[in-house]
Amino acid sequence: MKKKKTRVCISIGVCLFLLLTTAAAFAKMVSIAGNDVNMRSGAGTRYRVLWELSKGFPLKVYRQSGQWLRVTDFEGTIGWVRRDMVNMSAHMIVKVNKNSKKRINVRSGPGTKYRIVAKAYYGVVFKTLNKKNGWVHVQHEQGVTGWVKRSLLWGW
Repeated sequence: MKKKKTRVCISIGVCLFLLLTTAAAFAKMVSIAGNDVNMRSGAGTRYRVLWELSKGFPLKVYRQSGQWLRVTDFEGTIGWVRRDMVNMSAHMIVKVNKNSKKRINVRSGPGTKYRIVAKAYYGVVFKTLNKKNGWVHVQHEQGVTGWVKRSLLWGW
């Protein structure tokens, strides 16, 4: 009887593991499509506004309820945005140096040997153009393009 209980427990554990990893695999990324888009505490306009988000801000989607998406941002804030306020345009945000005056380097090529073309603070959003060997080719809304080490960014 003990072996049967052990097998059942192992089977349940495997099923739970598969269920959780499959749910995580369904999480997708989106970006805010316009400016002044509200992230709310619930799925509807009657819920409190948590943040006002700008164009390109990346979010991870965990589920949908009608026209609303349950999302999280790079800081772990969970909220809801309307589905028609997002698109599939790939963007990333600088996730390092919070509460600091330090900036990351944006380089002319995918590596530290390339010259610095710009610098960016925590929270700056970039459009994703390409990825190569742990580096991301990005473009800022003001037109600056360059390469940033992937580990410094959040998004896709």
